[in-house]
Amino acid sequence: MTSEVAWTPKARAVLAAADELFYEQGIHAVGVDTIAARAGVTKKTLYDRFESKERLVVEYLRERDRQWREFLAARMGAVSADAAGDRIDAVLVASADWTAQRSGKGCSMVNAHAEISDPAHPAYPVIIGQKRWMADLFVDILTAAGVPDPVGTADLLMLVHEGALVCAGMGVVERPFDRARAAARLLLEPAGR
Repeated sequence: MTSEVAWTPKARAVLAAADELFYEQGIHAVGVDTIAARAGVTKKTLYDRFESKERLVVEYLRERDRQWREFLAARMGAVSADAAGDRIDAVLVASADWTAQRSGKGCSMVNAHAEISDPAHPAYPVIIGQKRWMADLFVDILTAAGVPDPVGTADLLMLVHEGALVCAGMGVVERPFDRARAAARLLLEPAGR
C-alpha cells in the first residue's frame, strides 16, 4: 500500500459496496467485479482508487473499526470515568445496539479473522489491532476505577464481550449481551465496583 486513498465519491461508493458485500457474503467469496458492479464503477476505477483487493479489504476493516470507535465513544461520553461497572455496562449495551443495527452476522473483525489468519496479510494488523484496542479499553476503564488486577480482570471481560459477540452472530445464546452484562457485574463484584 503505497499511498493514501483519494476519497472521491467513486472511492466511497466502492467502499460502501465492499462493506455490504464483504460483510454479507465473506471476503474471499466476493470478487472485485461484483464490488465494482454494485458500486456502479468499472473494475479499472476500483483498482485506480484502491490498488488491489487486499487494500480494499484493509480499508473496509479500518472503516468498520473507525465507525465502531465513534459509536462507542458517543455512548461512553455520558458515563463517569470512576464507575467501572457503569462503563463496562455502557460498552456491552453499545455492543448490543451495534449488533442489532449493523452486525447481525457477528463481528466483522472475527469474521475477517476466520478468512485472514496470515500475519503477513496487510489486513491482519487491522483485525488484531481492533481487538487489542478493545482489551486495552477494558484495562483503562478498570485502572481508572482502581480495580485490583486490572489486566487480569480485563482479560476476563474481553472473553465475556467477545463471547457475546460470537453468540449474538450465531444465535446460540438467548440475549447474549444481557447475560454478558450480568457476568461482568459478577466479575466486578469482589472489587465493589
